[in-house]
Amino acid sequence: MFKRRHPYLFFILVFTAIVSISWVILTVAAGVGVQKEARKGEKVGIVEIKGMILDPKKITAQIKTFRDDDSIKAIVLRVDSPGGAVGPSQEIFMEVRRTIEVKPVIASMGAIAASGGYYVAAAANGIVANPGTITGSIGVIMELTNFEALFEKIGIYSDVVKSGKYKDIGSPFRPVSEKEEQLLQQFVDSVHRQFVSDVAAGRNMPEEAVHMLADGMIFSGEYAKNAGLVDRLGNLNDAVEWAGETGGIEGEIVRIYPPEEKLSLIRKMLEMTAVEIESMVHRIHSGTVRGGYLYDPSAGAPGSR
Repeated sequence: MFKRRHPYLFFILVFTAIVSISWVILTVAAGVGVQKEARKGEKVGIVEIKGMILDPKKITAQIKTFRDDDSIKAIVLRVDSPGGAVGPSQEIFMEVRRTIEVKPVIASMGAIAASGGYYVAAAANGIVANPGTITGSIGVIMELTNFEALFEKIGIYSDVVKSGKYKDIGSPFRPVSEKEEQLLQQFVDSVHRQFVSDVAAGRNMPEEAVHMLADGMIFSGEYAKNAGLVDRLGNLNDAVEWAGETGGIEGEIVRIYPPEEKLSLIRKMLEMTAVEIESMVHRIHSGTVRGGYLYDPSAGAPGSR
């Protein structure tokens, strides 16, 4: 009777029940798999960096956990990111640099590890990339959007009270002055120098050599290897094997991933949506007072960033 009167509601309830049960089964199965694997071989920890780099807390915490765990002999940093904000990229870079003093870290590049994605990878002892990985894009971008003409048409005006003449620099309500543009360029140049300096230190390359490659151009993994930005061509398995060798593992290597926080299906979906919204908002406002280590293929031709 219920099914005939409310066919759509019945379908939604059944679908939700199936998804929830499947989620529980997969979670339990994954936990059992990790427990079984933990009983054999020596361990390599794998930390994944996916999507925009905006909040470093989770990644740095995972790196520190593996660093402090004596049963983890080495760490693989799996990077699949176009980059992101400057500060978070630098925080992860510094955490990796602290870690290589304790145990080896090998970076494995996925489909893309550009700009901030390359920045964090450069901190590792070695880098493995696929031949077609999109990487490089060593540069800084700051985009300012001026809505003044649009706001005037729809009757929106801004009254600003500020403590200093540059406090509203980059405001979308007015054009950027020539002096402000000079100040922003100085800021971008300063952050770019930090990028070049850190990559040079991480890759043990002269800053002049890195600077020649730091014009924002993207490279394939193959090109990056020839240029000295990547050590080996290969996939995640190759990176894990290299990490194991560097960490002194002679037998079977057990891959250990950070434990996932137990979330309800609804909360997980909401958090995924929140991440997408945060990424979109960051793209819209990335130029307002903030620079970014970001490669955005939708912003123009390769090499324009």
